[in-house]
Parts: sequence; structure tokens; C-alpha cells
Amino acid sequence: MTIDPDDPARAVEAVLFAAEEPLTLEMIRAHVGEGADVRAALDRLAEQYAGRGIEIVQRGDRWYFQTAGDLAHLLRRDREEARRLSRAAIETLAIIAYHEPVTRAEIESIRGVQISKGTLDVLMEAGWARPAGRRETPGRPLTYTTTPEFLTHFGLASRRDLPGIDDLRAAGLLDPIDLAMAEMAIGEDSEEAVANASEQD
Repeated sequence: MTIDPDDPARAVEAVLFAAEEPLTLEMIRAHVGEGADVRAALDRLAEQYAGRGIEIVQRGDRWYFQTAGDLAHLLRRDREEARRLSRAAIETLAIIAYHEPVTRAEIESIRGVQISKGTLDVLMEAGWARPAGRRETPGRPLTYTTTPEFLTHFGLASRRDLPGIDDLRAAGLLDPIDLAMAEMAIGEDSEEAVANASEQD
């Protein structure tokens, strides 16, 4: 089957698929060009998608993709609204990622302040940190590590892919205040530690 790359229906389909909100004919036309017969393309697409799992619908003067009405029940889930991590939680997660396994006392030593139990709880509820056994030292403190979900969420194949200070600076992700904290969180020996830990995994 030969596909015409200039087919307006394909262009309209792509625009609607990528749109974050329903679009008017004029909004679609602004993307695909004034010469395209957008209305005819929408009618054709609506016919092609009829009866499928997703469909193109018109509500008022706007068009969009939606799940077929008879399948909506499949997508209903009780979802918790994602919580934004506090600065303390972000710093704690960075310390765990770069220094794992790490104890609460070690996290506090690196951050320079105490962390509340709630900070670690938030990271564990998110599935990004977990207890990893006890250190064989007096008091046998609990240690924490990151999880496979942490790697998945942040698009890392392994801890070896964690960015270094130079990477973060080059990406423009560190202002002068963040740079000092990042240097503490990552530490001078972290890249070697991460590499060694990855080899042992």
C-alpha cells in the first residue's frame, strides 16, 4: 500500500494526536496549511476510526481523539494525584542514588540537617527508595537504596547512567546554590562508587 506523504488526512491525524486540547478547524488548518481541506479530512478520519478503540469526535466546534465510549470502563482506575517532591526529598533521593546503600545518619551528614521520617516515607511510597538491610556497625542502622522503579522513572539503564556534576552543569540544571548542594550529594568519589556498585549488581 502506497501512502501519500502529502495526504491531508494523515497530517490532520498527526496534529490531533499530538494536541493537548481539542482543536477547531482553524487551529488544525494553522498546522497543516491553508490549502488543505481539513473538514473533508476530519470526516474521512471519523469514518475510518468509527467502531475502533479510539475515535475522532466533534464537540461544539472542536475536534479530538477520545476512547470509545463503550470502553471507558476499562480505563477507570483509582489514581492518586502525583505529589510534588519537596526540596528535602529531592536532595535525599539524590544522596541515596549516588551513595547507596546509605543510612539516615549518613544522609543527614551530607545534607547538614536532620531529615524527617516523612521524607523517606514519601520516597518509599513513590517506589523510588527502599530499605536495604542493616549496616554491621553499632546500632545496626537501616540502609536505603534506590529501586528499579527509580531507574525506570528517570530513564536510566543502570546507576552508571546517573549524571555527574559536569553533565548537570552542561545541561543548565544547576544554579550556584544548587551546585553546592549537588557537589555534596554526589561527592567526589561517587562516580567510582556508582561504577563499582553497578559491576556488582
